[in-house]
Amino acid sequence: METEEKQLTSQESLKIITDMIDKTKVNIRQGSFHLLFWGWLIFTCNLSEYILYRFSNVQKPWLVWLLVAPGIFISFTYGFLRGKKEKAYTYAGLIYTWTWVGFSLAAIVLFILMRDDMGSVGPFILTLAGFPTFISGFIIKFRPLVIGGITFWLCALVASFTGPAFSPVIFSVAILAGYLVPGYLLKTKAGHDSV
Repeated sequence: METEEKQLTSQESLKIITDMIDKTKVNIRQGSFHLLFWGWLIFTCNLSEYILYRFSNVQKPWLVWLLVAPGIFISFTYGFLRGKKEKAYTYAGLIYTWTWVGFSLAAIVLFILMRDDMGSVGPFILTLAGFPTFISGFIIKFRPLVIGGITFWLCALVASFTGPAFSPVIFSVAILAGYLVPGYLLKTKAGHDSV
């Protein structure tokens, strides 16, 4: 009788551990929404800025970046609503979330500091974006994000040497490699390693 109780307890313990691992996988997979949402938003802004700069007489093509304001609202609303539905929180999930919140705050400060020189902000943003992307890849053990972070840093170097005329194109390449490709891989991958 006592052996059956121990087996039942062992099975229950295994189920609890399995459930926690599955919840972590689901939480991390939900991060693909943010990668894809921001990837497409930034990619669109970059290409729009480039097209306006090269093929129009618009004086301030960087104004397309005003689309980021509603994007912030949508992203935080989604994160808030998803967070309220979560039943279990992990340290890895919290570190993942706060790494990206830290990046967002640093980016806002950078935009304020460089408000008079928006044409040269691209390489700095790429450098900043590389950090949470790289760290997130290690947190969730997902190599495409690590590679994406490195790509951001390489593209930042290239953008700094090519100047503002080509920064939007280089920025778009970085977004493809750093956010969109990993975002789609993360979304479709059924059983990646969890933290």
